[in-house]
Amino acid sequence: MSTARTGLAAALLAASVVIGLSGCFNPVDAVQQGVEDAVEGAVEGATGGDVQIGGDLPEGFPTEVPLVDGEIVAAAGTGDGWVVTIRTDAADPVGDAVAALEAAGYVEDPEMAAIQVEGAALRSNGTWNVLVAGDTGGVAYTVTPVQ
Repeated sequence: MSTARTGLAAALLAASVVIGLSGCFNPVDAVQQGVEDAVEGAVEGATGGDVQIGGDLPEGFPTEVPLVDGEIVAAAGTGDGWVVTIRTDAADPVGDAVAALEAAGYVEDPEMAAIQVEGAALRSNGTWNVLVAGDTGGVAYTVTPVQ
């Protein structure tokens, strides 16, 4: 597995852990901040990229990628790609994300059309590949340049 893929996988795992923890527990703010800082440090160390738990998009995130409305709970970028996780109240976050991508000119790769994974979709605009995956609580975007 390439370093970029390993880094993105680590970032996605960290984002999933943060969403799971924030949804299942209501820790004291200081404890939550300590956990977020530890996750950020671990992922940054593993990927060499910038990681944000909550708040802003990572540096260099492509403006051509439309995102669903909601709260950014985790974001990471390695320079070779980005992962952004958004908590949203939308009834169908993945469907909304796909609709926004398609409205912006992203299309499904015909070679990948036969592969259907519930709760996930891959779209491309010729410059960026965007994998969206999620459930009723939110959606994660993995954005990589088209090779």
